[in-house]
Amino acid sequence: MTASRVIVALDVPTAAEALALARLLDPAQCRVKVGKELFTAAGPTLVESLMRLGFEIFLDLKFHDIPNTVSGACRAAASLGVWMTNVHASGGRAMLDAARAAIETFSQRPLLIGVTVLTSMGEREMREVGIEGTAQEAVLRLAALVHMSGLDGVVCSAQEAGLIRARIDSSFLLVTPGIRPEAAAADDQIRVTTPTEAIGRGANYLVVGRPITRAAEPGAVLADINREVTLALAKGT
Repeated sequence: MTASRVIVALDVPTAAEALALARLLDPAQCRVKVGKELFTAAGPTLVESLMRLGFEIFLDLKFHDIPNTVSGACRAAASLGVWMTNVHASGGRAMLDAARAAIETFSQRPLLIGVTVLTSMGEREMREVGIEGTAQEAVLRLAALVHMSGLDGVVCSAQEAGLIRARIDSSFLLVTPGIRPEAAAADDQIRVTTPTEAIGRGANYLVVGRPITRAAEPGAVLADINREVTLALAKGT
């Protein structure tokens, strides 16, 4: 198992592109994320191909449905042998409990985490879908629900990571997308942070996509981010 905190988001439309990118990366230096577009296009076969290359997989499908359906989906993800998968925390306690129960019998079960508030959403976007209050309030409320349901952690913006870490112990994992090195563009993310800031706020894993996958030398950018993370961890000890 890699010691790297970096998860590279393979947010590309085809298996060929995903595998080409993966071959530019070292599985000892990162894990990789397979999301909705790629999994819909390429399916379990792509996950198996990436695993044969040596990568641990974060299957990022954000299951959100009735408890029975989510239970079956999580069981299927665990059967693939993925390292991590996720569900939407806003699906409620019964759904979260069913998701956790579905994977408990696996000898090497995946980590199961709950998605709080998407990093593309600010307070205006939240109000548009009927979520009142601040993003911080919503994230803390959903993180507490995920913790009570016995899941391994949450996906959250690093901007809220410190608040969660102050309330829930360090065994609760914080997976933070929206990570951008200082010189990188924010793209369509709103609540973004640098790797150093994310680690300083208690993040366990950093999801990085375009700054690595669109770079001329993805492996070199990954190495730079890993070095930044190592320095940030050293400062925190």
